[in-house]
Amino acid sequence: MKISQITFTRFLAAIAIVISHFNKDMFVYKTDYISSIFLKANVGVSYFFILSGFIMIVAYHKKEKIAYFDYYKNRFARIYPLYVMGLLLYLVTRYSNFSTDKVFLYLFGLQSWIPGKAMILNFPGWSISVEFLFYMIFPLLYNYFYSKKNKSIWVAAIVIWVVTQVFSHLYEASPSYKGPHTESHEFLYYFPLMHVSEFLVGNLAGLFFVNNLKQKNYDIPVVLIFTAIMLALIFIPLFYHNGLMALLFIPLIILISCNNGFVTQLFSLKPLEYLGEASYAVYITHIPILYILREFLKWQKYTLDINSIFWIYLIFLILTSLLFYQFVEKPLRDYLKKLNIR
Repeated sequence: MKISQITFTRFLAAIAIVISHFNKDMFVYKTDYISSIFLKANVGVSYFFILSGFIMIVAYHKKEKIAYFDYYKNRFARIYPLYVMGLLLYLVTRYSNFSTDKVFLYLFGLQSWIPGKAMILNFPGWSISVEFLFYMIFPLLYNYFYSKKNKSIWVAAIVIWVVTQVFSHLYEASPSYKGPHTESHEFLYYFPLMHVSEFLVGNLAGLFFVNNLKQKNYDIPVVLIFTAIMLALIFIPLFYHNGLMALLFIPLIILISCNNGFVTQLFSLKPLEYLGEASYAVYITHIPILYILREFLKWQKYTLDINSIFWIYLIFLILTSLLFYQFVEKPLRDYLKKLNIR
C-alpha cells in the first residue's frame, strides 16, 4: 500500500528543520509568533519517528511474518548510503573534527546512546542512530505481537508513551537537567529509549489505519489539526521533543492518509511527491551543504545579506538533494537490495 499524499509531508517537516538550523537573524525570526514555530521545529524529528512507525505497519501489514535478514538488508539499503554520504560531505569542511572514535560511533549509529556524543560530526545523524533501534525491534514486534493481533502491545505502547511524557517533563524541571549543550540535555533530547514511544504509537496509528481505512474528504479536519499544531507550538510552552505532539500528529497522519479531497490531490502531484522522496537527502545533508556553501561564499568574498544567503542555500540544498536521491540513494538502494547475501 502506497500513500502518495503523506510523502510530501516529510519534505515540509525536513524544510522546517532546515530553517530552524539556519541563522536566527533571518526574516522568519523577526515576527514573534512565526519565530516560535521555527524555534521549536525540532518537533519535526518527532513527526519523522511517528510517521516511520506508521509507514512500517502500512508497508508490512499483509505479511504473516517478516523475514529478519531481508528486512534488515532493505532498511540498511534505504538508510545507510546517504547516512555515510552526509558524513563525507561534512568532513569536506570540518575535517579537523575527524577522529577514529567519532567516526566509529557515527558509522555504527551509536552516538545517541552516549550523552555528550550524540551531536558528533554530521549532527542530524543522531536521529538516524535512533531509527536504527526502531528498525532492530520492528520485526520482533511485528512477528510476536502485530501479526498475531496481540492487544497487549497496545497497552504497553500507551503506557510507555505516558511514562516518557511524565519523565521528560519532570526531568526538564529538575535540578538534574543542566540546560542546552550538556550531557543531561543530550540524554533528554537524543537518547534512543526516550523516543521508542513515538515509534510504538506510530505503529498503533498504522494498525488503526489499515483496519479502518475509509476514504473521505477530510480537508477541513486536516487544516484544523495543522492549525492546532501551529498554535500549540506558539502558545503552549510544553516539552514536545519526545512525542507529546503525537496527540495531534497521529490524527493528522491518519486523516491525510484517508483523505481524498483537495489536500490529497495537491500533495499527490508528482513533483511534490518527488520532493517528499528526496526529503531524507534534504535532512541528512543540510548541515554539510550549509557549511560547504558558507566556505564557498567566503572563498569568493561574496558579501550578501543573510536572507539572500538563505534562499541561495535552500535552492542549492533542494537541487543537490534531488541529485543525491536520484543518483546515489536510489541506485545504491536498488543494488544493495538485489545482493544475494546469506
